[in-house]
Amino acid sequence: MTKIGYARVSTTDQDLDLQQNKLKAEGYEIIRSAKVSGATRAGREELQTIIEFLRTGDELMVTHLDHLGRDTRAVLNIIHDCEQRGAFVTILGPHVSTRGEMVHMVLTVLGMVAPMERRFIKVRQREGIQQAKANFIYKGGIRRIDRAMVL
Repeated sequence: MTKIGYARVSTTDQDLDLQQNKLKAEGYEIIRSAKVSGATRAGREELQTIIEFLRTGDELMVTHLDHLGRDTRAVLNIIHDCEQRGAFVTILGPHVSTRGEMVHMVLTVLGMVAPMERRFIKVRQREGIQQAKANFIYKGGIRRIDRAMVL
């Protein structure tokens, strides 16, 4: 049985260390990572490589459900692909594994909650920015230079 950890962040300027450390603390020696959006499965070659590598009895672990995908269908499709290979998926937060009987119901509910939580985070973020602007603290986000325009 091979235990593979998968760490993912959405952008190149985000840090994978926290996820990788959690996976190592759980005893995972093989940890693959990616800095790519989880909005779609397109461009997620690292995840696809892991799924293709999985064999019966193997386990894929992520620290949070949204590291697999951003919506219920995407998450359930990835879990289905792993199960088709005889492998299990485990999520650390909240701790859920596909080894149980009721897991699909739990994962479906969690998958439905994830987009709602993302919307709540965006609302809180906007409110925080408005408050910071009102207090003359907010300086705006990082501006990126389009390399194509520079060349």
